[in-house]
Amino acid sequence: MARQPLSERIGAWLGLDDDWRRPGPRLERRDAAIAAAMAMAAALNLELLRGYVSAELLRSRPLEYGLIVLEAAPLLWRRRFPLASTLVVFAGFVVATRTAGEVNSQLVGMVLIFLSVFSAVNWAASRRAVTAVIAGILLADLVWLTWDVAVGSGLERISDRQGDGAAHGLLGPALSYGIYSYLVNIVFFVAAFAFGTSAWRRARQQDQLADQAAQIARQAEQLRDRAIVEERLRIARELHDVVAHHVSVTGVQAAAARRALARRPERAAGALSAVEESSREAIGQMRGLLGALRGATGPQDDSRRSSPTLAQLTGLTTDRPDGLDVDCTLLESTPGAAENVPLPIGLSIYRTVEEALTNVRRHSTARSAQVVVRITERYAEAEILDSGRPVPGSSGTGLGLLGMRERVAGHKGEAEIGPRPTGGYRVRVRLPLEEVS
Repeated sequence: MARQPLSERIGAWLGLDDDWRRPGPRLERRDAAIAAAMAMAAALNLELLRGYVSAELLRSRPLEYGLIVLEAAPLLWRRRFPLASTLVVFAGFVVATRTAGEVNSQLVGMVLIFLSVFSAVNWAASRRAVTAVIAGILLADLVWLTWDVAVGSGLERISDRQGDGAAHGLLGPALSYGIYSYLVNIVFFVAAFAFGTSAWRRARQQDQLADQAAQIARQAEQLRDRAIVEERLRIARELHDVVAHHVSVTGVQAAAARRALARRPERAAGALSAVEESSREAIGQMRGLLGALRGATGPQDDSRRSSPTLAQLTGLTTDRPDGLDVDCTLLESTPGAAENVPLPIGLSIYRTVEEALTNVRRHSTARSAQVVVRITERYAEAEILDSGRPVPGSSGTGLGLLGMRERVAGHKGEAEIGPRPTGGYRVRVRLPLEEVS
């Protein structure tokens, strides 16, 4: 992998192309406290300086304190308007140095500049703008120093400090003073810029972490809502399948009992027994669904445990009380493969067969159907066929077919449901037993 150029790495660290904008804060008490603290520090430094410096070298107190206010007051808006505040502070620093240099003596002025530059880099909205402004201020400062050393009062200060004796340094007085001034200013500006950028990057990281936490919370809530919806759909499908199957059986047997009650009481008794058995089974499965709705988790919760499996398919296909003749075939790739089918897939296969056979009995003229269940190492498949014609006026609501498709989609399977070209109806679902790469 190619190494990123140094300029791009520096630009990335500075955030020159970063779209993030730090929100501008409101004025707070700490802003006023910092501005007041810097003003008091400058005033204290000035009064201490007056204790040992000749009065001839100082200006009047009103002028000095006015310059202190001019430099410190903009710090009140150092976070709200960082670039404007820094420009005003620097302008005040220049004016104070040219008018009354004692105001900014002994690093007090440089500390004030450091704080202003740090705040600008830390709080400015545009990274490119703040970089350009600070670079411009530093350049102006160095040009001013050059002018001061070359033709300004800097030479007078050098002569005053040198006195009558000759300098003994490696470099000349003017060059030494100039280099020293350059280094001090560059170090202060670069350090303030570096610390400000680090603080800005920490703020950006904290904001990104907060956004990620909020997004995770939203996604967790969405997943929770989705899980609730999916569970409700599962229960709705189970409820539809249970009610449709058992109510259909109950209706058929009740009609048979009514017709046979007068002439063949024993046949009526058998039909009523089938009604009783179907009702008992429906109540058991309804109890399991109610347990799921209530969220029961104790030993009484049989919402999952009582769900039908592939082993109970024979109850759907043999000796059906509705008189439908069903031929059921179970094909296994290996002996006992059906026993290893996961319970959710086994339940979906069972419900599919149950709903398909109920639809044959209710909506088709067919009196027989074929069920083929295939179990391999990769999928479980159920195919239900009949050769009847649709019964007029019995189209139904379509919820049963919708439930079939939802079950298949939940397992990422395939479904083919519709009329056969040769007549009759075909329902085929294939559910994967493992993820296929």
